[in-house]
Amino acid sequence: MLRQYELVDLVKSYDPYADEDALNRAYVFALKKHGSQMRTSGDPYYSHPIEVAGILTKYKLDSASIIAALLHDTVEDTDTTLEEIKDLFGEQVAQLVDGLTKLAMLEHKSGSSKQAENFRKLLLAMSEDIRVLLIKLADRLHNMRTLHFCPPDKRARIARETLDIYAPLAERIGMDELKEEMDEISFAELYKDAHDSIVMRLNFLREQGNDIVPKIIQQLEKDMEDNGVHCTITGREKSPYSIWRKMQLKNASFEQLSDIMAFRICVETVADCYQALGIIHSKYHMVPRRFKDYISTPKPNGYQSLHTGVIGPLDVRIEVQIRTYEMHEVNEKGVAAHWAYKQGQHTEGKNFRWVRELLEILDQAQNPDEFLENTKLEMYNDQVFCFTPKGDLIGLPVGSTPVDFAYAIHSNVGNTCVGAKINGEIKPLRTILQNGDQVEVLTAKNQHPSLEWDRFVVTGKAKAAIRRYVRINKREQFITLGKEIIDKLFKAEDQEFSEKELVKYLSNFEAETVDDVYAKVGEGLVTGWDVLRIMHPAYRQSKLEKVVSAIKLPVFNKKDKNKRDSLKIRGLIDGMAVHFAGCCHPLPGDRIVGIVTTGKGVTIHTVDCPSLHNYDKEPERWLDVDWGPEAEQEKHIARLKLMLSNEPGALAEVANIVAKAEANIINLNITYRTLSYFEILLDIEIKNVDQLNNLILNMRAEKLISYVARANK
Repeated sequence: MLRQYELVDLVKSYDPYADEDALNRAYVFALKKHGSQMRTSGDPYYSHPIEVAGILTKYKLDSASIIAALLHDTVEDTDTTLEEIKDLFGEQVAQLVDGLTKLAMLEHKSGSSKQAENFRKLLLAMSEDIRVLLIKLADRLHNMRTLHFCPPDKRARIARETLDIYAPLAERIGMDELKEEMDEISFAELYKDAHDSIVMRLNFLREQGNDIVPKIIQQLEKDMEDNGVHCTITGREKSPYSIWRKMQLKNASFEQLSDIMAFRICVETVADCYQALGIIHSKYHMVPRRFKDYISTPKPNGYQSLHTGVIGPLDVRIEVQIRTYEMHEVNEKGVAAHWAYKQGQHTEGKNFRWVRELLEILDQAQNPDEFLENTKLEMYNDQVFCFTPKGDLIGLPVGSTPVDFAYAIHSNVGNTCVGAKINGEIKPLRTILQNGDQVEVLTAKNQHPSLEWDRFVVTGKAKAAIRRYVRINKREQFITLGKEIIDKLFKAEDQEFSEKELVKYLSNFEAETVDDVYAKVGEGLVTGWDVLRIMHPAYRQSKLEKVVSAIKLPVFNKKDKNKRDSLKIRGLIDGMAVHFAGCCHPLPGDRIVGIVTTGKGVTIHTVDCPSLHNYDKEPERWLDVDWGPEAEQEKHIARLKLMLSNEPGALAEVANIVAKAEANIINLNITYRTLSYFEILLDIEIKNVDQLNNLILNMRAEKLISYVARANK
């Protein structure tokens, strides 16, 4: 643990004008406030904020960030207030601590949406000040370093969250060294067997050729010196996690990888970079498709370098990275390498394009889970670079289409997209874009997003915008349907209805407008009978009694299966025959409605089932029902529609994901097949809709599965 004077000296070493008095007071304040609190590791709790501050000094952060790191747990874990922080250390530090405190308080909550809500809060906090993200990343890194002291279930949860959220964020702001350490610890925790296997192979390679790296460096240095290029060359192994990721992405074995060893050449100028590249390519055979120029087209996080794969000295396949010293500094430290606030400017996260894009996804997402899903898509993918007709560069994830390109330009361009020209030729909207393509988006005022686009777009921004349009369009349909249901019901029951009268009862439906009530009725959240009973309290006739008296329904004895099914549904007469619709496959947790059929009983549908339109003119058949307490005691059948890459192991991966979700495949039907993908319908046994939604999220995270959703047929 850093001593007080050591921490102050570290800050003063790169910032001579740092507020030494404030740093000393913050150190002592953290010590006193955390007092006798202990960590799971047995260390004093105050060692944690001190180590977090120490990590940030490596990135030469300003004194306000270091002070906020020292104090980041005081408001949450002690009797300290934000007002006290503000009085003692100023408004800037208080705002940073406030953002971090809200995140910490949220992290202690449980539930499936906690991670999504946590990430939403983090995005909003870092959009105001990007330093919140930097302090949070340092906080997470130190927690990962002491992860082995936590219980196994907690270790797995923290490691997964780190791998899914925090490591990609670190990559986004270019902090590669921090990202690699978090990746490595998470990988060892979540995939121990794979990690140990790769480490064992790397150790074997070292033993077989422990002098290979120095010899290759020596030869490369001689090559540069002979051609008058002054440089510094270093060599290193790729991390076990990056090797494993590449094996997964390329479906390759360890032995098939060509860049397990990477060599970095740092030079003075950009011209020297290309001269060094020419020397390497003129002397050694280049590995096809292994050259990337990130100097002319930097990554979104500012990363610049030349990458090439060659059969290098000693006939060893290696990767060579060539960059200037300045590029290397930025590549290692990311956004912290050229702080805006050092010039007295603002540090808003909104200055970064990727933060603005995530904020736009947040604005369009229906809920935190959808936001998290779309932002994961936005953060994880490697890049392809395409050009507008004017020559502007657009960076997109690998696998992007012209629709993704259109939304990357502007949401309105995406919404009105009707076609695209790629390199001057009109191409289908689902065409996969390649590096260097020039894309011209064709638009029309009357065009609107198609739900089919959601099948092939890959960017989170495009998916969020398409789903938002679909939600708005669905609301309009729900309003129309709800109004029809209410009008028909009131006429059938000979009761008076007026919108002016309904306005008086909006609060009963937690609605702000009459359209809100119509939409809830159309969606099935509220029934027409609910509206009738609230507007006419004296009306008492039971619809169910009326239906039963008018239609002879079959009733079964206690041993019959339909008798048992009726116990799963509230709102039915005991013994009434019950069937679950095969068109929509309702599950516990879905909003449902019962449809009475003469001589057959009641069929249970989801409220958004398309077949319900067949009964629009027969409101007397509709029953207000809900799931009973016994609904989840048995498995139910759900149907999924999937689009898979036509690759070996794709179906096995689907089966593996289903098994991990504790579900069971009972039927599989391939409905369409091409050379690159195939479409299947999958029937599975599952308990409830929450279990199904978690399964769908897990499937969407699998790269071999490009589309998955519940099927209506």
